[in-house]
Amino acid sequence: MDFTRFMNKFNEIERQLSPTSALRLSFDNISPETEEPPDGKRLWGVPVPPFVSDKVVSWIEEEFNEAPVYYNGNTVLKKVENVRMIDRYNTKNPTVGTLYLTATHLIFVEPDSNKETWILHMHIASIEKLPLSTTGSPLLIRCKTFLSVTFVVPKDSECHDVYTSLIKLFQPVSINKLYCFNYQPAKDDFPKNAGWDFFKLEAEFKHMLVPNENWTLCSMNEKYELCDTYPRQIYVPKEATTLMLISSSRFRSKGRLPALTYLHNNKASICRCSQPLSGFSARCLEDEQMLEAIRKTNPNNDYMFVVDTRPRINAMANRAAGKGYENEAFYENIKFHFLGIENIHVQRASLQKVLEACEQKSPTMSTFLNALESSGWLKHIRSILDTSSFIANAVDKGVSVVVHCSDGWDRTAQVCSLAQLMLNPYYRTIKGFQALIEKDWLAFGHKFSERCGHIQTDAREVSPIFTQFLDCTWQLMSQRSESFEFNERFLLILHDHVHSCQFGTFVGNCEKDRLDLKLAERTFSLWGYMSNHLNEYINPLYKPNVDESIKANLAPQCIKFWRGMYSRFESGIHPREPLGDLLLDSKEHCNSLEDHVQHLTKRIASFKNYISKSAKKLQDATTTTTTKVSKEPTTNEINDNKYNYDKKLSELSAADDDHPLKASNMSFANLSLNAEQTSPQALTEEISSVALDWKSMRNVTTCSCSTPFDQFSKKTHCWRCGEIFCERCIDKNVALPGHDSGKAVPVCRGCFRQMQKQSP
Repeated sequence: MDFTRFMNKFNEIERQLSPTSALRLSFDNISPETEEPPDGKRLWGVPVPPFVSDKVVSWIEEEFNEAPVYYNGNTVLKKVENVRMIDRYNTKNPTVGTLYLTATHLIFVEPDSNKETWILHMHIASIEKLPLSTTGSPLLIRCKTFLSVTFVVPKDSECHDVYTSLIKLFQPVSINKLYCFNYQPAKDDFPKNAGWDFFKLEAEFKHMLVPNENWTLCSMNEKYELCDTYPRQIYVPKEATTLMLISSSRFRSKGRLPALTYLHNNKASICRCSQPLSGFSARCLEDEQMLEAIRKTNPNNDYMFVVDTRPRINAMANRAAGKGYENEAFYENIKFHFLGIENIHVQRASLQKVLEACEQKSPTMSTFLNALESSGWLKHIRSILDTSSFIANAVDKGVSVVVHCSDGWDRTAQVCSLAQLMLNPYYRTIKGFQALIEKDWLAFGHKFSERCGHIQTDAREVSPIFTQFLDCTWQLMSQRSESFEFNERFLLILHDHVHSCQFGTFVGNCEKDRLDLKLAERTFSLWGYMSNHLNEYINPLYKPNVDESIKANLAPQCIKFWRGMYSRFESGIHPREPLGDLLLDSKEHCNSLEDHVQHLTKRIASFKNYISKSAKKLQDATTTTTTKVSKEPTTNEINDNKYNYDKKLSELSAADDDHPLKASNMSFANLSLNAEQTSPQALTEEISSVALDWKSMRNVTTCSCSTPFDQFSKKTHCWRCGEIFCERCIDKNVALPGHDSGKAVPVCRGCFRQMQKQSP
């Protein structure tokens, strides 16, 4: 089926039928369960919605006489059988299977093992059609997630069809064609507005006690007139006048004037901006006054640092273009420092060399280490950490810092956020780290769409700036694992979804772009998705409040190659079960048992309390009966056991309804009912609803759905039955009756259905 021809003709017919129609192709949303249309229109046996005209249906039936193919609910645009998949780590034993091309994914299915390889179109970095071989036509695909795979298609014509389709699909021309604008999660997963209101810039600054006597909110950028790549709310010194703000903005590249990004508890601050347009001799008195006003906000020190993150030679070269750096002769009470982080072009070339080192077919120790060394990647990571450490140490000692690079949205974002990560334990939590990204990356205008290559753009603008930030965070985690609430999987999920465009969170180059695109209304938020999977991101070694600030160890032997990121898909080099997963699994099992014990303890306590009350009533009733009997004349006593028994029984029957000796009240069934208004069946369900034993992860190789587990797929326990499932089969979270906390926990689909039947 020629999908492009189909869509062109379909759109043409649509325009002819109704110029204002919002009609769009939606046959992939139709199922046989759809209500039968009144006129009985059907296409390939599937009911056709009423908004699709007879003319369109007739044309489709004439032009495309074959019914569409579906795979896992996705409409297949192209299906190719007998395709050989060769990954870079397994060239000698290729797997043979079926290749499905859908509108959003490329899916390879191995029929023997039932293993599926899903490649999101937005994750594709490059596609290369290799020369024809004896086995077929090879198609090499490299992904932004560092997956590299080759598909050998038997027929060259079929390979060409897949290649041309992917070229059109993996990098849209328009930002409105991105995946996030069509993505729909599973039913009842999370609402569209979830996550968009998790973080507000004002709330983050209030967390730092801003505004205060030294810092105030500037309203001049409410309509992005002062700087269109800054957030609407920017915080500046209280002494700053309107003239100072306007003049400083005009004197800085892209209008990015100095603005507050972090205030420490000792009144030392981190401000960020772009390079001044100083050239060789130009100056701006208002910009000089602006920096002096920033220095005065910290009464504990009579000077501050101005950090230029660029190498000195780069900054000096920019002076020839009318830009440059601050002249210490003009700016009073500042100490200027160059700290030498290379530009985006050097970083892009460095990462490419890292990938070449990882793609060596038969690497030896020397060849791999030499290739890694020549890439310079670890040197760049250390340079970023070094600059961040300098800023963090200065602020910790009570010295304020102003940071800039060229335009203030790449290297500045890296070092400002990493310095805050070192200084403030709040940013080392899951919520705090997300807030840090929202503030220093999204609000202050890191160009995500250009740096990540979301749409067709200048290839020279693509650079792994955010990847380096995550790498530096991982380096800190490796050195101080107990200081971080989140684990490695959390960083990998962030990296993948920054490039996937599945969610609207990272789409656009600045806050203004996102408002213009109405992303909060049209797309889902990554934070909303991640809030449903927080248990997967917990670091079991985390100890809150251990250290207020942490320091990076910059010794060469402490800067590591991040195997979990760059060699993530390489089999044979990863542990069978990551240590973090095993620890987290053990911690979750213990938490489940402790919650269950607490629930049972409360149940037992309630029973004991009721039994003690019943015993007291019994004692009081016995005492009362004995007193009445003792007052009767002895002449009336009849020495007959049967007579006395019948007499006492009749007295008991005539007593009040709550008499403790009544049979209805003395049964254990009614005992529990009165204690907690719970039936015996419900008590049994409470006890059996929590799995006491969890299946060991060690020998589990496949899920019950036949999906094989590998080194990067998470094994998840069902808290109700204790069995192990893949993430696809354990997508439900419910509260178990046997848990005291009432917290929703992961359960498999079978247990979920069983609980739904048992619930009233």
